[in-house]
Amino acid sequence: MSERFLRMSRTVGLWAGRGVAYALIWLGLVLLAAAAVIRHYWGPISVGQMLMNLVSVQTDGGGGSIVWVAVLVIGVLPVLVTALIAVVRHRWGRSSRAERRGRSARVALRSASALAVAAVVVTGTASFASAVGLRQYVQAAKSPHDIGAQYVRPTVTADAHKLNLVVIYLESGEATLADDQLFEKNAFAPLENATPPSQGWRSVADFQQYEGGGWTMAGMASTQCGIPLKGSGAGMGASDIGVGMDQYLGGVTCLGDVLQDHGYKNVFLGGANSSFAGKGTFLRSHGYTEDKGLADWRAAGEPEKNFRGDWGLSDERLMSHAKDEIDRLHADSERTGQPFNLSMLTLDTHEPVHVYDSCDVDTQNQVTSVFACSMSQVAGFVDHMRSRGYLEDTSVVIMGDHLKHMSAGDAFHEQLDDNPHRTIFNRVWIPGGSPREPLRSGADQLNMYPTLLEAAGLSVRDGAAGLGVSVRRPTPPEGSAQAMAPEDYRDLLDSLSSDFYTRAWDAQNPVG
Repeated sequence: MSERFLRMSRTVGLWAGRGVAYALIWLGLVLLAAAAVIRHYWGPISVGQMLMNLVSVQTDGGGGSIVWVAVLVIGVLPVLVTALIAVVRHRWGRSSRAERRGRSARVALRSASALAVAAVVVTGTASFASAVGLRQYVQAAKSPHDIGAQYVRPTVTADAHKLNLVVIYLESGEATLADDQLFEKNAFAPLENATPPSQGWRSVADFQQYEGGGWTMAGMASTQCGIPLKGSGAGMGASDIGVGMDQYLGGVTCLGDVLQDHGYKNVFLGGANSSFAGKGTFLRSHGYTEDKGLADWRAAGEPEKNFRGDWGLSDERLMSHAKDEIDRLHADSERTGQPFNLSMLTLDTHEPVHVYDSCDVDTQNQVTSVFACSMSQVAGFVDHMRSRGYLEDTSVVIMGDHLKHMSAGDAFHEQLDDNPHRTIFNRVWIPGGSPREPLRSGADQLNMYPTLLEAAGLSVRDGAAGLGVSVRRPTPPEGSAQAMAPEDYRDLLDSLSSDFYTRAWDAQNPVG
């Protein structure tokens, strides 16, 4: 009885060991595949970006083919490879040649198998950790800095001179692409010509992506809420990305909230699926009463040729709708006296770029031409505003949502990978503003929140909101986050600040 029990125990132990080994092989392959997909489509990212963005990729208007690639490469391929290894190993073990091996040969084979399993797991884990910046995430968890200690809830001291506001986010709008010495041509030339300094347009020189940013929702949250986009503490769930929830950063006062409190109507236009990455939830949580996206353009009867399969509506058609929208909003504003905020996000320049029939490709690299075509569409919208006289009572802020991604499949690695002067394109128009009044150079995206409030004609105490200080202030106030030493400020933005973000995501217990 005991001998039979021992044989059964050995058999169970043998199969359990094999099961664990194959599970580890599968896990290592999944991590390797995930790292490869991340680097190919996005380049190195952060843990926060992975948890808050990648999990919300959608098949329709939110990444398209990326979903199916991820399913096949991360979900199916590791299972097939693991199964193949199991079959080969089983047949090899049953071969007559394997049966004739001596004890030392079997031990060597088992040792080699164990080392191979360990190699797959270690390589997969290291590759994945590197792709998502896991080491930096762990370091941030130990940071003594707390964003809550520097956060400033905006205080509006006057609103007697309110202006309409238009905010245009340029997908991957990196100013470096304006350098015709690095690229085949200045991709921003059409928009630069439509927004000349001689007519009063200004720019933030050396406008920076905030430390830890680099994706669309991070760009929107940082410029409209004045804080880095992070989850609620170390643990993150669906509530952190707005998926299936009714609030997104509901415990923080953002641009749309302040404008709504002061009588503004907030409208957003975008070509992609409104629910992608929780964008629609963010807008609804912060005072936007209208959010028009992919579903709306389809319902409006847009021909299929005007859509790109992976993301959504072309910039040409988006700007056409934007002209109609601002005509309507401005007419309503003149009739009712209610100011408006029209925000929008372009799409064409999201790689892999799509070349529409309306875009003439005159460069060897199509990406350069597509950027120029997109900027021409935005310039046409600015010209429309000018011709209708809207610039007399409407502020306009145009800015990239983030630097251009440098994933393995993207263009311009030679020009951008080691370029130390990468900045975000921006233009600012404020009626009655002095073109001789410089905007503070070197500011990052967090400073755009109070800048937008001031552009809307609101007076903000100390020009401060969130962690930002209006770029119209030449020097940040003493004690503000913007007055910190560069290394301390960088550490502050890196910090997880768990208590602060727990409240930032809790509309019932908001940040003070």
